[in-house]
Amino acid sequence: MLEKINSPMDLRKLKQGDLPPLAEEVREYILKTVSQTGGHLATNMGAVELTLALHYVFNTPQDKIVWDVGNQTYAHKLITGRRENFHMLRQYGGLSGFTKIEESEYDVFGAGHASTAISAAFGIACARDLEKEKYKVVAVFGDGALTGGLAYEGLNNAGASGKDFLAILNDNSMSISKNVGAIAQYLTSFLADETYNKVKADIWQLVGKTKSGLKLRSLVSYMDENVKGFFLPGIIFEKLGFRYFGPMDGHDLPKLVKTLKQIKNLSGPILLHVLTTKGKGFPPAERDASRFHGVSAFDKVTGASLAPAAGTSYMQAFGETMVKLAEAGPDIVAVTAAMCQGTGLAEFSKKYPERFFDVGIAEAHGGTFAGGLAAAGKKPVYAIYSTFLQRAYDQVVHDIALQSLPVVFAIDRAGLVGEDGPTHHGIFDIPYLRCLPNVVVSVPKDGQELADLLFTAVHYKKGPFSLRYPRSGIPDKLTGKFKEIEIGSWEILEKGEGVLVIACGTMVYPARNVVRQLFEEGYNITLANARFIKPLDERLLDLLFTDHRVVLTVEEGALAGGLGSAVMEYMEARKLSGISFRRMGIPDRFIHQGARKILLEEVRLTEEGIRSELTQMNLNLAKKKSRVASE
Repeated sequence: MLEKINSPMDLRKLKQGDLPPLAEEVREYILKTVSQTGGHLATNMGAVELTLALHYVFNTPQDKIVWDVGNQTYAHKLITGRRENFHMLRQYGGLSGFTKIEESEYDVFGAGHASTAISAAFGIACARDLEKEKYKVVAVFGDGALTGGLAYEGLNNAGASGKDFLAILNDNSMSISKNVGAIAQYLTSFLADETYNKVKADIWQLVGKTKSGLKLRSLVSYMDENVKGFFLPGIIFEKLGFRYFGPMDGHDLPKLVKTLKQIKNLSGPILLHVLTTKGKGFPPAERDASRFHGVSAFDKVTGASLAPAAGTSYMQAFGETMVKLAEAGPDIVAVTAAMCQGTGLAEFSKKYPERFFDVGIAEAHGGTFAGGLAAAGKKPVYAIYSTFLQRAYDQVVHDIALQSLPVVFAIDRAGLVGEDGPTHHGIFDIPYLRCLPNVVVSVPKDGQELADLLFTAVHYKKGPFSLRYPRSGIPDKLTGKFKEIEIGSWEILEKGEGVLVIACGTMVYPARNVVRQLFEEGYNITLANARFIKPLDERLLDLLFTDHRVVLTVEEGALAGGLGSAVMEYMEARKLSGISFRRMGIPDRFIHQGARKILLEEVRLTEEGIRSELTQMNLNLAKKKSRVASE
């Protein structure tokens, strides 16, 4: 059946009885593809029936469905004309793993971060009303989104507006007993019934015409509210202005279709609460939904990973170092935003549960919370992906940097992250942190330097300290020992003359390889490891710029405001001239998804790219004296 579905129009031609077997086909197709490409499996397996029901009942794309995060939209992609390209999911030049406006007219709003759907969908609903159009707007969000304040801001605004708007809570973890669930499902069916709602409306109007209409209406509302409050978990949504229906089984397609048809034409803000199972239909994912949230290629029978064995990752190096530092530092605490495993803090959380804080998908709260911990004398290490720290920027500025609070930001997934694409690339943290007073910005070149910088950071008391590291393996091995690094100090890895390469983070090792290759060819080039981008090592720069007239900076981050910009600002402040200067980094555009290796090649941040850039500069200044003499 799936092969015949090229759009939701084809789906709506099916009989309702055809939907359950179609759901199994979709689920199998997703499992087969993701086992080969990797991706978000558990959430997508759980959202199949809900996706089919929505497109079956609503007239998409005229009616608008806005998906939160977008990582549960694989079924949505399959039935909206993207099935033939689905094998290229998350691949270079292929389909995004999230919703993307330019990819399809059915992707109404792009997303990659949580808690945005309600606000975006309500904005679309308001635009609809301004244009006096008549389509429906649906926001689909998960229970995880409700750990983020933005979701409540949207609910509060939408609920108070009285506008026609449907919010669907896809709940795949909230614990609700069978008895309450059964009663709630019965009440949902009853409360959504067209006849019931017509009778209710007629009675409401009739009561309003009596002399005591206002009092009677108040009494009816009070009784109705208390009955719902006793039986249903949705009273909070009712208080926010929504008519609440649910919870109901999100895998029961006939009931889903019936309920959606019944509430489709109800007026005002509506919230439907559905219960789904992450990983539905694939036992390994059902048993361990966390592991199968985002996966690389795996065996679709056993669930075993097919990814080649890798060495220690930066994430693991950070986690191991945190545990060791905490043994000697009782004031060290760890904070994360729903990313315990993703940031390498699983072992820390087990060994020091009272010193581990997971704030949920609430990055902004996590920032101020960490600031509070620091203000009370603790040493918080906020482990967070670069792309998610963006969501806490005001907190970094207003609550932490302004007050010089010693919060450590351990910024994971810095640089190009690969298949998750532009919503998740961590390329802006250097510019958005470097411009803030009181903030130390550091970039380790390898695992041991990460450990040393983290050791330095937890002993730094003058203000916030950030260290960024990539989604990749470390090029060295941890020693298990730590040393404090002088704030702002760089190191010279290769000593030459005339030509200077300044590299940071992941670009240090490729740059060193190129410098050593060129040395064999007779070019004596200096290489500096810029492990601190703020403050710069100005004392070293003063020395280097006395005898180096060709300078190249290399960084895996946005060029605008990055390391190269910082060095240019130094040059301007010193009024230096006569220097040939070039920068390499991420250009001023969003980078699409693909394997990290491919993306680095695209932006020329490779040994070949660095060599090419250097050979276009005046390398004669770096000729070895012995070579020059022989010529």
